[in-house]
Amino acid sequence: MTTKKPEMTAADVIAFVTLLNQNGIEVCIDGGWGVDALLGRQTRLHADLDIAVDHADVPKIRALLEARNYQDVPRDDTRDCNFVMGDEHGRLIDFHSCTFDADGNITFGVPYPYDSLKGTGIIDGFPVRCITPEWMVKFHTGYPLDENDYHDVKLLCRQFGIPIPEDYAEFIALDG
Repeated sequence: MTTKKPEMTAADVIAFVTLLNQNGIEVCIDGGWGVDALLGRQTRLHADLDIAVDHADVPKIRALLEARNYQDVPRDDTRDCNFVMGDEHGRLIDFHSCTFDADGNITFGVPYPYDSLKGTGIIDGFPVRCITPEWMVKFHTGYPLDENDYHDVKLLCRQFGIPIPEDYAEFIALDG
């Protein structure tokens, strides 16, 4: 399946979001592309596209991608609500699906707070829905962090006036 190094370009993201929008499916951009959407510019390369979608839309999205030669990418953490699909061009889409009740309470899937999915951003001039800045920073804590995490959080905190979380103390110390 994936024969080249994974990379999702801005054009790939825009094509994917457009495909979903044309099929009546809403998508919320998460992860590194979500950070760059909030910042309004691409700040680094991205190996994949992280998305949050309504779990009810997963079968339709799968069918749309399978028609474009995407396949499941095996991973140890694959679940009904969290999986990756990729193609032979190195494009990877990391799905995070969930279901909310009428009051905005999570009833299934990745436990996104309802309000976290209300952000807006821009990818190469194209408007997208994304995780809000405050939640994006919160979601970048509580796991083993790397340089990309620090890069993303530092830029978000600077642009939106959010304090850098304590989880990044060792990175801040190295930054001097």
